Amino acid sequence: MAVSANRLELLQIADAVAREKSIDRTIVIEAMADAIQKAARSRYGQETNVKVDIDPKTGEIKLQRLLEVVENVEDYTTQIPLDLARDKEPEAQIGDFISEPLPPMDFGRIAAQSAKQVIVQKVREAERDQQYDEFKDRVGEIVNGTVKRVEYGNVIVDLGKGEAIIRRDETIPRETFRYGDRVRAYIYDVRREQRGPQIFLSRTHPQFMAKLFAMEVPEIYDGVIEIRSVARDPGSRAKIAVISNDSSIDPVGACVGMRGSRVQAVVGELQGEKIDIIPWSPDAASFIVNALQPAEVSKVVLDEDAERIDVVVPDDQLSLAIGRRGQNVRLASQLTGWDIDIMTEQEESERRQAEFTENTNTFMDALNVDEMVAQLLASEGFGSVEEVAYVDEDEISMIEGFDSETAEELQARAREFLERREQELDNERKSLGVSDDLREIDGLTTEMLVKLGKEDIKSLEDFAGCAVDDLCGWTERKDGEVKRFEGALSEFKVSRVDAENMIMQARIKAGWITEEELSVQEEEGAEETASEDAETETAS
Repeated sequence: MAVSANRLELLQIADAVAREKSIDRTIVIEAMADAIQKAARSRYGQETNVKVDIDPKTGEIKLQRLLEVVENVEDYTTQIPLDLARDKEPEAQIGDFISEPLPPMDFGRIAAQSAKQVIVQKVREAERDQQYDEFKDRVGEIVNGTVKRVEYGNVIVDLGKGEAIIRRDETIPRETFRYGDRVRAYIYDVRREQRGPQIFLSRTHPQFMAKLFAMEVPEIYDGVIEIRSVARDPGSRAKIAVISNDSSIDPVGACVGMRGSRVQAVVGELQGEKIDIIPWSPDAASFIVNALQPAEVSKVVLDEDAERIDVVVPDDQLSLAIGRRGQNVRLASQLTGWDIDIMTEQEESERRQAEFTENTNTFMDALNVDEMVAQLLASEGFGSVEEVAYVDEDEISMIEGFDSETAEELQARAREFLERREQELDNERKSLGVSDDLREIDGLTTEMLVKLGKEDIKSLEDFAGCAVDDLCGWTERKDGEVKRFEGALSEFKVSRVDAENMIMQARIKAGWITEEELSVQEEEGAEETASEDAETETAS
């Protein structure tokens, strides 16, 4: 077929492809031009620089050969001398390109097949780009689709303008899908890959539940009620924390709805997942007590530095507070962001008694006092020799039976003991081979250095190479059970923030990073955190 023939048919094909694939007509015409260019180069030689123009209104095709203007010609198929070029273009300069018209050509069978492949490839690329652009800004939305097929537990969903996948671990346990089923899911990631855009959906993501509530509860959609956090054990149980910006609206009641209609709509979508709706509170203790519902709590003791809380419950409430396989306390911990340790009133009493006895014995040995004096110090809340040594003297002299002379003597003995112990620990540090450089790290005590030496962290480089988990420990969740791994400094209750600061100090001293580079990283990290917070608020 002659390229110049049947211009109307060319444009009709371009329009048909553009409509079918829902892509811009210009992209199809450009693909056709590239295909014709490839066919022309196979006819006139691969080294020939061919330019193809297709008029989008008339369908007229112009073939041109581009020749570079040079002073000394090395290849006449791609270059032209300056004097000949100026015969055609008087203004031509070295480095310009002169175009020469080429005659219309006939496609051979191979050239036509090659041109078809180019068009198909270009159209497919445009289709993929359009799919990516369509969904890249929809991360955090809920979409509806139809099940196209199920492969090894992974569900392929037809979204109309593209395909998405719900991986097996992103489906709710025990739910099954068949071809043609309608499915609703949450877009949590869109990636541009070689085989085309990959759209990942989830039905287990915590924000899937948050979005479902926003669809069922108008107050959430309008921003009157906010969802502050969500914790899920998909298909089994979930907890969601809500707060109202209007004091006249009960956030829990609004989410439950008349006779539970709103929450039941969400439960139905989540295959019967039980949902606890909890009022959020800025007070951590109150929030954690609410999060442990339906269990009753007698007392809470917070350790804000370690973000840990001890919760005391009546003996008959222990199993309810922990939940089946630890589910209730695990979800409460995820919801609040605190590590929660639950104990009964009897266990708490026994622990307090054990601490009292331990502190009493410590004071007897360290201060060389009798049991009665040691018990008085322990009962007044003194938990360590350091507290006795460095508190205001009046706090000791005010204890019944003590006077200022007794307080002064006790503090002198405490300081003497601490100095003696510090010397012993420093000798042990040296014997372990722990570097003196580590003593310059703010926050590291001699006792910590001894512990680091026992964990084979002995030099500035060793410490600089540590991760926060290496110092503070970490938890792993497997088969529904949480396992705790201790770090080198776990017994000292060092917070993760302090651990990170100490590691960064070591890296600066070791020359791994400069303070300027660190400040730039912190600024970038703060910007990323702010961006993530904004995305989370938008998703909620």
